[in-house]
Amino acid sequence: MAATTLGFDPRAAHGEAAFDAVLNDARAQAQAQQLPYAGIVSAQDAWQLVQAGKATLVDVRTNEERVFVGHVPDSLHVAWATGTAMNRNPRFARELEAKVGGKTAVVVLLCRSGKRSAAAAEAAAKAGFANVFNIAQGFEGDLDDQQQRGHHGGWRWHSLPWVQE
Repeated sequence: MAATTLGFDPRAAHGEAAFDAVLNDARAQAQAQQLPYAGIVSAQDAWQLVQAGKATLVDVRTNEERVFVGHVPDSLHVAWATGTAMNRNPRFARELEAKVGGKTAVVVLLCRSGKRSAAAAEAAAKAGFANVFNIAQGFEGDLDDQQQRGHHGGWRWHSLPWVQE
């Protein structure tokens, strides 16, 4: 999965153009890769978009993951799947629409590794959401050589804000 690598700082960015560039680049890459949703953004870019009020961050992991592994402060939560069997949430699109304020909102989805959030982004796009982006590598990042997460990529690895209960 490719992600945008612009890595901008809103304090140094040139206004709306920098935010638009990140989203437009993600859309262009998604089109080139024939993704069924708006695109993929890096964790850093997602955080900058959220901080600037240009996107809403929605965590699609289970509530248990958010509590025990950690979560982004002030992020919204709409579970893509629930329980130990990871049963898909049949109300996902309706809950997402209600929480983000409509299908035109710019939304960045976060899960553990970027796989569930990609599936959630695809379902959201099929439900009519035009601006749903997946956050590359998710909250915990990719597996390393020892089959462990947290050592390569992801929200926490990039030292972005998160809390644990």
